[in-house]
Amino acid sequence: MLIGVPKEIKNHEYRVGLTPAAVKEFTTHGHQVMVQKDAGTAIGFLDEQYIAAGATMADDAKSIFDKAEMIVKVKEPQPNECKMLSKGQTLYTYLHLAPDPTQTELLVASGATCIAYETVTDSRNGLPLLAPMSEVAGRMSIQAGAHYLEKAHGGSGTLLGGVPGVAPGKVLIIGGGVVGTNAAKMALGMGADVTLLDRSLPRLRELDDIFGGQVKTVFSTVDAIEYYATKADLVIGAVLIPGAAAPKLLTAEHIRNMKEGSVVVDVAIDQGGCFETSRATTHQDPVYVIDGVVHYCVANMPGGVARTSTMALNNATLPFGLALANKGPKKAMLDDVHLLNGLNVHEGKVTYKAVVDTLGSKLNLTYADARTALGA
Repeated sequence: MLIGVPKEIKNHEYRVGLTPAAVKEFTTHGHQVMVQKDAGTAIGFLDEQYIAAGATMADDAKSIFDKAEMIVKVKEPQPNECKMLSKGQTLYTYLHLAPDPTQTELLVASGATCIAYETVTDSRNGLPLLAPMSEVAGRMSIQAGAHYLEKAHGGSGTLLGGVPGVAPGKVLIIGGGVVGTNAAKMALGMGADVTLLDRSLPRLRELDDIFGGQVKTVFSTVDAIEYYATKADLVIGAVLIPGAAAPKLLTAEHIRNMKEGSVVVDVAIDQGGCFETSRATTHQDPVYVIDGVVHYCVANMPGGVARTSTMALNNATLPFGLALANKGPKKAMLDDVHLLNGLNVHEGKVTYKAVVDTLGSKLNLTYADARTALGA
């Protein structure tokens, strides 16, 4: 198979779909890999390293989209990239379709087979290709929040860890999954006073054991969110419904009632955000203020630590990518239900129900069972 790796074009996105080490895995298995020039240069993956791993270099993205059988990316394709896709091609990347009708419409029109990292599953009911970026984003959320709590950056001037004689800052984390757990680890490490909300009692018990009672675990209700948000210096939105738009758990009224100079970080912004006042921002212009509350809603947070993120992502995506190349997309997905769960669009049909539930009426979409769409 000919695999293509275009350079990412979103604002301040320096991650790359394949590292040179991953390219070598594909070429060792007898596949060809074409990488756009300078695709990884910004984070230390040089063209010479790709060539040494067996790749050929392309001058532009169009050359890759014109020839490659499978496109491997990181972020969702932008409109001009969607228009370069065609029937018979496989796209393997993050998609986040539910909050993005434009991309969904363009991918349906392309006729391509589109596999979303964020909906591939595993035997433990986890999301293995989303998990590494959730780990990164969870840890970064506290780092970013601490930065914007500084007075010079619009915050209240609160140090999360406090000092002897001065109480630490209060951190509220909404959601106890991978993002929330990693955010709690970082916040505790900085010495903050941490409260974590979740709607699963078994998960709250697990987290209480993991953190030895150092994190306050609270069952999530509307009342609990309202109570703890108004006392927090930093709120992390860490909720996820796989493949679907994030629920709006922090309302505009909650924001109005928060402390002046507090900070909210919406890690769910890729899925539309879990705060009513959230709108996607970029690393170039990451924050805005509403009712005295600083909002950090960068839609590609892990791109800020692009080298670490790229390596962590490749560790997770490589086995599935090799299966797609070695067996062919159809057989690979039919052989592995977890990879099949990643199929979101195939030859003009939307095969992920949460996307249809969110966008179906707007785009006149109907749900197609993935196995049926593949002709099984």
